[in-house]
Amino acid sequence: MAARAQIGVTGLAVMGRNLARNFARHGYTVAVHNRSYAKTASLVADHGDEGDFVASESMADFVASIERPRKVVIMVKAGAATDAVIAELVPLLETGDIIIDAGNAHFPDTRRREAELKEHGLHFVGTGVSGGEEGALNGPSIMPGGAPESYVTLGPILEDISAKVDGVPCCTYVGPDGAGHFVKMVHNGIEYADMQLIAEAYDLLKQGLGATAAEIGEIFAEWNTGDLESFLIEITADVLAHVDAETGSAFVDVVLDRAEQKGTGRWTVQNGLDLGVPITGIAEATFARALSGSVPQRQAAVGVLPAHTETWSVADRDAFVEDVRLALYASKVVAYSQGFDQIAAASEEFGWDIDRGAMARIWRGGCIIRARFLNRITEAYERDAQLPLLLSDEYFTGAVGNGVPAWRRIVAAAALHGVPTPAFASSLAYYDGVRAERLPANLIQAQRDFFGAHTYHRVDKAGVFHTEWTGDRTETAEGDA
Repeated sequence: MAARAQIGVTGLAVMGRNLARNFARHGYTVAVHNRSYAKTASLVADHGDEGDFVASESMADFVASIERPRKVVIMVKAGAATDAVIAELVPLLETGDIIIDAGNAHFPDTRRREAELKEHGLHFVGTGVSGGEEGALNGPSIMPGGAPESYVTLGPILEDISAKVDGVPCCTYVGPDGAGHFVKMVHNGIEYADMQLIAEAYDLLKQGLGATAAEIGEIFAEWNTGDLESFLIEITADVLAHVDAETGSAFVDVVLDRAEQKGTGRWTVQNGLDLGVPITGIAEATFARALSGSVPQRQAAVGVLPAHTETWSVADRDAFVEDVRLALYASKVVAYSQGFDQIAAASEEFGWDIDRGAMARIWRGGCIIRARFLNRITEAYERDAQLPLLLSDEYFTGAVGNGVPAWRRIVAAAALHGVPTPAFASSLAYYDGVRAERLPANLIQAQRDFFGAHTYHRVDKAGVFHTEWTGDRTETAEGDA
């Protein structure tokens, strides 16, 4: 088969299919392949008028149809399926060819694959792609990693098909080996937090006001015209306004309250623990999904565990709605701040040199967490690329600080009335913890020295010390004879 395709896509489920169509719509000749040829034929039959596709039944013909250096996008299930496709591709490729894994791979797998393929003279580009099936077709946010030289060839194509905001592509080179998939993982972790916070805001409005789903949908639609403007707020308003055709009830009221997950949230939390980064909002959001699915535990608790709450009676509806809005905004900023801290920690740990401002910039469009205030985050890192805490930027100090009284009122009221707000509450606790001049960790360290001789530092002099707790309680400096 003559090599004429500029890029190839193997794996033509919804995401792969739409990504291939996106390439074709932008004028690229696209080689397409799927393990089942029926999907390949279906793509060409249904969308062949959108551009130039080269369909192949075998992997060998697929690879042969792509111009060198070959650029092959893998869109299959993460894990063993990805390894299987790579194993099939490697013998067919030549030095300098590029394999792009655009699935939700775990970044340690990407690091392993990149190192292995480098030995074969091949470039492996772990690439985060966000935006769902609509984004894949119309312009996603794209986060490619791998060797920088691979981006010279691949980058212009990916930037071309990505979302654009103010004419700027929502795609940039992230960093070496697993950096692209790492940033996508953190993006998904922030997404978990964002969705949980929105759900808690919905629950607060429902419980506090007794508002219907449609009424709450109108509130979210109004919020989407201000600082909270974002894709998730927009679709929340849409979902809440939707009526179930079968029952005539609000759609959300007929949906079972058990949220599922595919694993990226868990990966983010596990990595946060590995790096020692307190991503409490993301963690609580992930655990909240787990709790929603803990059916035996919930069944055992309902009607049994005492609540000692009173009926919620809100005196000023508009003031309450505004309090929830301010608390939601502040909590969302905390989730993003924690996520960017995690990116900074991993960048240092793995030598990736990730530009956090650039990450905020490419998340402004195409992706699930796209939001108006990402512009503010980009500006914050432009002011100080080494900013140690996003919350300490002058804009966010003011924007979040103005909402703190409302935030406290909402978290306190939720606790008093028995409405669970794990993400709101943990975000406020983080805010108070990070701003505290002194934390009770001094007692914890003293306890550790008592039972495990783990030593401690003092506030009044340098050095590392230990107290002989079971002896005469004399203090010795580490290294003393």
